[in-house]
Amino acid sequence: MADKRSPVEFDADKVPEILPILPLYDAALFPKMVLPLVVLQGESVQLVDEAMAKDRIIGLMVSKKPEEKAKPGREDLAKVGTTALILKMAKTQDDRTQLLVQGMSRFKIKSFIEGKPYMVARIDLLKDVEKMDNETEALMSNLIGQFERVVELSPGLPPEIAQMAKTIQEAGTLADMITSTINSSPEEKQQVLEILDVKSRLKEVTRLLNHQLEILELGNKIQSQVKGDMDKSQRDYYLRQQLKAIKEELGETDEASVEIDEYRAKIDEKNLPEEALKEANRELERLSRMHPSSAEYTVASTYLDWITSLPWHDSSEDNLDIKKARKILDEDHFGLEKPKKRIIEYLAVRKLKPESKGPILCFAGPPGTGKTSLGQSIARALGRKFHRISLGGVRDEAEIRGHRRTYVGALPGRIIQGLRRAETNNPIFMLDEIDKVGSDFRGDPSSALLEVLDPEQNFSFSDHYLDVPFDLSRVMFITTANILDTIPPALRDRMEVLMLHGYTLDEKVKIAHRYLIPRQREAHGLKAKQIKFTIGAVKQIVMGYTREAGLRNLEREIANACRGVASKIAQGKLKSVNIRIEDLHEYLGPVRLTSESRVRVTTPGVATGLAWTPTGGELLFIEATAMKGSKGLTLTGQLGDVMKESATAALSFARSNAKELGIDEDFFVNHDLHIHVPAGAIPKDGPSAGVTMLSALTSLLTNTRIKKDLAMTGEITLRGQVLPVGGIKEKVLAAHRAGIKTIIMPELNRKDIEDIPRKVQKDIRFHFVNKMLDVLKIALESKKKSMPAKRRKNK
Repeated sequence: MADKRSPVEFDADKVPEILPILPLYDAALFPKMVLPLVVLQGESVQLVDEAMAKDRIIGLMVSKKPEEKAKPGREDLAKVGTTALILKMAKTQDDRTQLLVQGMSRFKIKSFIEGKPYMVARIDLLKDVEKMDNETEALMSNLIGQFERVVELSPGLPPEIAQMAKTIQEAGTLADMITSTINSSPEEKQQVLEILDVKSRLKEVTRLLNHQLEILELGNKIQSQVKGDMDKSQRDYYLRQQLKAIKEELGETDEASVEIDEYRAKIDEKNLPEEALKEANRELERLSRMHPSSAEYTVASTYLDWITSLPWHDSSEDNLDIKKARKILDEDHFGLEKPKKRIIEYLAVRKLKPESKGPILCFAGPPGTGKTSLGQSIARALGRKFHRISLGGVRDEAEIRGHRRTYVGALPGRIIQGLRRAETNNPIFMLDEIDKVGSDFRGDPSSALLEVLDPEQNFSFSDHYLDVPFDLSRVMFITTANILDTIPPALRDRMEVLMLHGYTLDEKVKIAHRYLIPRQREAHGLKAKQIKFTIGAVKQIVMGYTREAGLRNLEREIANACRGVASKIAQGKLKSVNIRIEDLHEYLGPVRLTSESRVRVTTPGVATGLAWTPTGGELLFIEATAMKGSKGLTLTGQLGDVMKESATAALSFARSNAKELGIDEDFFVNHDLHIHVPAGAIPKDGPSAGVTMLSALTSLLTNTRIKKDLAMTGEITLRGQVLPVGGIKEKVLAAHRAGIKTIIMPELNRKDIEDIPRKVQKDIRFHFVNKMLDVLKIALESKKKSMPAKRRKNK
């Protein structure tokens, strides 16, 4: 920092035109300011010695190159320097030369002169461009006020320096003096040195001074806060010690010690496993050394609350009466034989081997088929606690494994939280919507579930919060999913999948009378004698107002009817009602759904297919038409790539077998073909419509209708083979709901018929085929029954 002693009088005109140039590092000298220097380099010491022998005037210029680098060159010097008068010079024992120099004026180098080991240059003196006006005076006044504040906040600056600044009348000198005093970088000081316009220099110095003032005020504020916090902490400690002494005199027990004794008693009572006991005692020891007002005290006490409230050895006794369990399952659900059979098998194994591990079941099927409620029924049949965890939309791994205790507000994961709520270590855990688990930057919950759902690993499940293993092998995990494709293969491999495909019409009618109607009757405050539904009315609701594999919409429509009846009874319009088919229009409105299969296939070129969706099976109508053109195929209806390829394969088969199918071979040359799958807003894909597309094309090209009440499914090849497809049960149930009487499917799907209810098998006639020509023989009407028409030919 520059020396602030009064400057020596000098005459700037006496500065010689040629001066030796001494580079400066990490410092800048301003005119009329005093600066101490230390000279180390040999050539610089020679420069000082020769200058002292003459007029003691040298040129000082800031070097852009650091001092520890090589000797600076001419290009490394700043544009503007300061001529300086050596006031004092002293040499030390370690060959250093100490100087005290005073700035005289600004200069710039015109040219360098050779011949010396140090730099010598011809210079031009630079004068300030100063114009005294109101703005300049305002800038000076503001600068002095800011500088006084800086001096006040800086313990290293004497107060007299602010008074000295007030006595300076020249604006340029004031700016130079303040710049040399404040704690700014050499680059910023050099920037001010190079500004000749005094007004601009004052503005730049004001900016630097404002920055310095902000830093000083912020530092002063921080210092005050720290000092206040320290004073408060000391005061609080003193008062606590006094309070402790007073309680000891009164014979009162400290609340903290009482709490620690309670935790110790809980730990002893719980009979924790070895690792959990070790961790609990360690945390209790930490807690005993903390003050209750400490933030860590709350963290430790919360951890002890969790570890002492978990059911480490608390189990509920299983109901091993197999007949009773079967009765409970049948009371709660109609049908669903496979899941019920699996639960009875589990009970039988538990009866023979009590230490057997719980199974990991996955109920997969369309919405509304009773997956979640079946889990509750299983818990009731086994006599266990039931806890449901919804995994839909879960994206954070900590939801499963918990947060580490280093985070504020950390908690165990949902598994450990569920065990605490269940208060037993063998509840039924239902992991709902496992197919909708996501993943993002917070981790992959499905990967965390791999340990939870693996019987070979979950006996030592480690939650991040507890940090000790917990045995989950006695928990019975049941998961639910609508589709299996989105579940990672490693996770799917750990689960035993039981498919819940959907219900037939008769099953829905029985379920409605046994469960849905009584439940909605009670929900709407109606008695059994006040509202009844005929079997025909329920069937009409199923067929005409709902189209689903499950039961949710059916229950909604029954609820709508119950509300309408409750409204009339409340108004005194009627006392009781037996709802028949003709009454449904009054309560539910007009019929919403009708069977299109008979209407849609009345003309050639239309065939009925079967499709699988996540919500069950659906009918799929495929339409084909021809028009004059030049050998083109158009596909519409939002078809996926696989379905488009099926249409292309169907056309290729029809063209290659045109003679055998009775199609004019020239027809394809002069006509365009268009295949459309209605419900164009819904994307469609898959290979199972290949059979239906070929049937529709052949029907169009031979002018022969497809038989009524007939549907088909299957993949085709260019050689006319019919390959197997999936979703057979859902497709057959959808066909049965729509009134289809005949279904054509691949021979290799014959085995899938075993899963279809016997009533449906009796109502539908199945044809199993291997060849596409066999499909056409069954599907197409005979020529006598078809509409007479001549095959068009473009000549």
